[in-house]
Amino acid sequence: MLDIKLIREKPDFVRQRLATRGRGDEARIADIAALDEQRRKLIGEGDNLKAERNTVSKQIGALKSKGQDASAQMAAMKQVGERIASLDAEVAALDAKLQDILLMIPNLPHESVVTGEEAADNPEVKRWGEAPKFTFQPKPHWDIGEKLGILDFARAAKISGSGFILYKGAGARLERALINFLLDLHTSKHGYTEVFPPFLINRNAMIGTGQLPKFEEDMYRLRDEEMYLAPTAEVPVANIHRDEILREEQLPIYYCAYTPCFRREAGAAGKQTRGMIRVHQFDKVEMIKFVKPENSYEELEKMLTNAESVLQL
Repeated sequence: MLDIKLIREKPDFVRQRLATRGRGDEARIADIAALDEQRRKLIGEGDNLKAERNTVSKQIGALKSKGQDASAQMAAMKQVGERIASLDAEVAALDAKLQDILLMIPNLPHESVVTGEEAADNPEVKRWGEAPKFTFQPKPHWDIGEKLGILDFARAAKISGSGFILYKGAGARLERALINFLLDLHTSKHGYTEVFPPFLINRNAMIGTGQLPKFEEDMYRLRDEEMYLAPTAEVPVANIHRDEILREEQLPIYYCAYTPCFRREAGAAGKQTRGMIRVHQFDKVEMIKFVKPENSYEELEKMLTNAESVLQL
């Protein structure tokens, strides 16, 4: 979640970085700043009243110990207590409103990220190997897979509906082998510790990784519980140390994990693609790192190299 302190101290910088995404998120910064200012004023008033109440409470105690009348002070403090309760309720309401907005604002893109209107505006950073060239029109993967008898989309649709895949024979073995290959590579060569997390995830964990509330319509949720099917292996693994304080000597921590992933793709209207792209269930091996902030970009580049090695191999 975007740090409100950063918005408070560098609002123009935050707007400029969000504008690079071209999604209009920067327009919400003024709303956040106004709500934050209102919230801090209310907190300041409440703190002053609480300090006054503490002082007068001591005076009331002193008067009572001397057998003197403190009814006027007690009446005044009753009004002060009611005002404090009212201020606390207003602050809680503003906190909830700010939380709702902040949870919908993405993290800031790095300064090196350029503004682009479409995919063609994205600069090419790296290329490895040569793309194959064909003297004929290559067939799409769904035609090849079905002809080989390793993919069956029609029967998957009969079982679950569109957007699902039935792997058969060598296709099923290939999927299983790829999962093992990635896990073995990352644990034996790249220093990751394998974990096998739950596939059902609670709401707090979903919020902790930015999946909720923004992508709620894309989630598969249990009907009678506040539990969701994992949309990506990142979610359960990134939450392993949630609400914990890690010691500096524990870092870095590298995890890798396999999970099946489930997405309704509700927000992908008009983007449905044949075959194995934008499906509702897929397998994923994820890498997650917990590192010192000052080492984060170096660790990111190492993780990118780990991911690239899979394709190179």
